[in-house]
Amino acid sequence: MKTAGIDGCLAGWLLITFDEGKEKYEVLRDREALKEAFETYDRVFIDMPIGLEDEEYTREADALLRKKLGGEYASSVFSPPIRPALTAPSYVEANMISHEYTEKKLTLQAWNITPKIQMVDELLRADKELVDKVLEAHPELLFQKLNGGMIYQKKNLKKGIKHRLKLIEDREPIAEDFFRDIKEDFRRNEVEEDDIVDAMVLAYCAKISEEEGIKTLPEELEYDSEGMRKAIHYV
Repeated sequence: MKTAGIDGCLAGWLLITFDEGKEKYEVLRDREALKEAFETYDRVFIDMPIGLEDEEYTREADALLRKKLGGEYASSVFSPPIRPALTAPSYVEANMISHEYTEKKLTLQAWNITPKIQMVDELLRADKELVDKVLEAHPELLFQKLNGGMIYQKKNLKKGIKHRLKLIEDREPIAEDFFRDIKEDFRRNEVEEDDIVDAMVLAYCAKISEEEGIKTLPEELEYDSEGMRKAIHYV
């Protein structure tokens, strides 16, 4: 099974794979590159909301994830746009649609990644074979699991990045070289340090999921009105 982790970055998307003998990283700068990656790999863990609600502001998966992460880390989970607001041409119009259905406005954080959510959604709806290959995952949950159930430092701190990198290095020694090389190959306004460690944990967990199996939040898999999985995947 060919596996990869993908995290959104300022340059587009950062893809990493730890498949034995085929370890690599690359930046996917456009829709076609992302589409090719989806078609190339048998399993992709991606940090991007996929299944969307039609009328509910908060997905059950996100509510459960906030409980799992707890405390300060729950703030790293935000509600994506409802499906009717996904194609809104402006933040103002997205807010109007969201408020009409849910009586709540879309956060600016959610709006900023809406083009990426829309891109993934369009690719998966165009090729339903990708629905069970491209799986939404959340790096903080994956790091929590690797660290025995807790995370010690927030990743906006240097020590938080080092802590997360060490969790991957202990399992994939090449991660140390990848981290250094990616920082050399790409500017900070293309790929940031937290993008690197996030893509790494997504890649590692996608790789081990073949043997360890996949769990989901919620446990019983749900699909949205377009047939997309409304679940967060982890190992």
